[in-house]
Amino acid sequence: MPTPLPPPERRLRGVAFRVVSATAFALMAALLKAASERGVSTPEMIFYRNFFALFVVGGWLGLGPGWGAIATRRPLAHLTRSSLGLVSMLLTFGALALLPLAAATTLTYAAPILATILSALLLGEAIGRGRWAAVVAGFLGVLLVVRPGHGSALPALGVAVGLGAALGQSFVMVTLRTIARTENTPAIVWWFSLFTTLAGAAMLPVFGHGHDAFTYALLALSGLLGGIGQISMTSSLRFAPVSAVVPFDYLQIVWATLIGWAAFGAAPTGVMLAGAVLIAGSGIYTALGERRRGQAAQAMALDE
Repeated sequence: MPTPLPPPERRLRGVAFRVVSATAFALMAALLKAASERGVSTPEMIFYRNFFALFVVGGWLGLGPGWGAIATRRPLAHLTRSSLGLVSMLLTFGALALLPLAAATTLTYAAPILATILSALLLGEAIGRGRWAAVVAGFLGVLLVVRPGHGSALPALGVAVGLGAALGQSFVMVTLRTIARTENTPAIVWWFSLFTTLAGAAMLPVFGHGHDAFTYALLALSGLLGGIGQISMTSSLRFAPVSAVVPFDYLQIVWATLIGWAAFGAAPTGVMLAGAVLIAGSGIYTALGERRRGQAAQAMALDE
């Protein structure tokens, strides 16, 4: 039996997993962007990304929690979460095809901002002035990234798809809050990966095309990286609280900016970087607020 890690080392390991996750997802997005420029459709991206991720997730299940961990008593809840996730993924990959890599990645990180609003509307959560201020700051960041009304503004369709992806991800976040109360993480990850693979396969007869070996290699590697990103993101929460690791998710924006500049010649502007900082700051503030509320609730429970 392995010796338990002391708290500081556990937290560092959690952060390390989160850095791996952000890096893997950034590389995955870059590979899918490259594949889209070689004629790969969004439904094809859905299939190959999730099909090859299944091998990683399956290996993780076999070596770690075991296949019994995917048992569920709420199949309809998984179906709802997976359907929302599929729509969100379609929009996210669509944004990658329509926008520069850094802009597409940055817009999807508006999801925590929208999730805050949805939590108030759908779950009845109390939203304090600080969180509303973070929401406003985040939306100002979005406006800086998209720059409506300027000659250098991003294409309207790409912006709409990117914001739609963020909205879809915010619905997924809210849904996961409810499903995670009764379902364990391996079940959530496995059933989502399987559902999206089958959905992608169903779309291939209409949207699928033949590609060269290099393009298929890009798609296969994107799927493997996506699986690694999922597992690393999940594993990070075994060693550190959400509030400690979420700030490192925004490393994906940094990687996307650097990769987009180096591989696709899309140099970032100062205005876009300022918008990314506002969006990241809003998300980090929200994550820290979640931690404070959790601590307060725990303290109240102990006092009772």
